[in-house]
Amino acid sequence: MRFRWSPVGTKKNMNLTRTFCVALPVVATTAAVGVLLGTKSNITAQVSGGHDTNPVDNGRPVILIANALGVPETVFREAFSHVRPAPGGEAPDPRQVDRNKEALLTPLGPYGVRNDRLDEVSNYYRYRPETGALWQHRDAQIRVSVVKGKAPQVTVEDAGAGYSSLPVITVPGHPEFRVSARLRFTRDLATNGSLEAVTIQVKK
Repeated sequence: MRFRWSPVGTKKNMNLTRTFCVALPVVATTAAVGVLLGTKSNITAQVSGGHDTNPVDNGRPVILIANALGVPETVFREAFSHVRPAPGGEAPDPRQVDRNKEALLTPLGPYGVRNDRLDEVSNYYRYRPETGALWQHRDAQIRVSVVKGKAPQVTVEDAGAGYSSLPVITVPGHPEFRVSARLRFTRDLATNGSLEAVTIQVKK
């Protein structure tokens, strides 16, 4: 910081004014310069859907439930075919609940599935078809950096979770971008049905 003193008035009544000349540091990243020059932009991709299910499962996300339990989809699907759920809006009969648990645990037990884990997963992916409510899930967050003359760069800020099918991903303002993704399924409810990889191709 530099000071410049300027005398004002006569020798008898001398006032001093101060002029401050402050040198402020200017920090600019390559990305910021690119944005200022209009050559780079960061765009939030739109992610929609991704909750389709196999028609034979009547809306139940079997792919998520089976992977969370660590069993093949076909095994869980066969086991659940012997379950008799209570009609929507009705309280389940305790005796039927016990029979349903036995129908599930008998074939799932050899895979290491226990009653507490079955309850945890079933409750987590419970859905209400009569109300249109989905099971628990988390939307993915994707950012796309567009630089003039270069290939777009994708950053997955949140891979999401609870996707039973591939979501539709688009980049606003760039219909020439074709975005594809791959899902991963795990036993961890926080990452089961999340985006494993996202790529962009530029249509010619």
